[in-house]
Amino acid sequence: MARILLVDDDASLLEVLALAFQEAGHATLSARDGTAALALLRKERPEAVICDVNMPGLDGFSLCRRLREQGDTVPLILLTSRDSEIDETLGLDLGADDYIAKPFSMRVLLARVAALLRREALRRQAEAEPAPIESGPLKLSPDRIEVLFHGRQVAVTVTEFRLLEALVRRPDMVLSRARLLSIVRGDDTVVVDRIVDTYVRRLRRKLEQVDPAFDRIETVIGAGYRFRAFRG
Repeated sequence: MARILLVDDDASLLEVLALAFQEAGHATLSARDGTAALALLRKERPEAVICDVNMPGLDGFSLCRRLREQGDTVPLILLTSRDSEIDETLGLDLGADDYIAKPFSMRVLLARVAALLRREALRRQAEAEPAPIESGPLKLSPDRIEVLFHGRQVAVTVTEFRLLEALVRRPDMVLSRARLLSIVRGDDTVVVDRIVDTYVRRLRRKLEQVDPAFDRIETVIGAGYRFRAFRG
């Protein structure tokens, strides 16, 4: 059983979400705005956060930004009534692990949360520290969800790490967007391809901040992405 923090200014939706997650075997915490959510996060340390974007005061985007700036990598899914690619891209760029537009299927939301929780549980329950994944100056530590590039730490979310890990573990192999989503999320829910493109863009930008010449994640037009391994 995991503790899920639900954040929305719509009291009726909070009740529906709480009931659905409780029936799925989880404990829930509720907050009506971002400020209250921050207080609960510090006190209760939930395993995942489901947060509405459009709230008075500290909205979902601002909450996500503040958490990531503080180094908090708690899995976070944003909900919004605005089905806008700009909003979706902004949410993911700020560090959200996923983004779902209202109205949404409760089954899909539960599946997304379950996948995030499953990956986190596997990481925490590992009995032995797994060997780092290395390619040239790039080093990934799965147990710590840590990326080092040229000796410098690169701040990534769980989803970003899993995507990069999937590519680096399969050097020079072309992976379709659907295959990457299956590896990263651990479920078969259907989502638009642009989500993978957003994740890849964020990863490229973060790695380019360390080395502006970084070009190892290649786009294969019409097929997907591949990681070009460092040689020598």
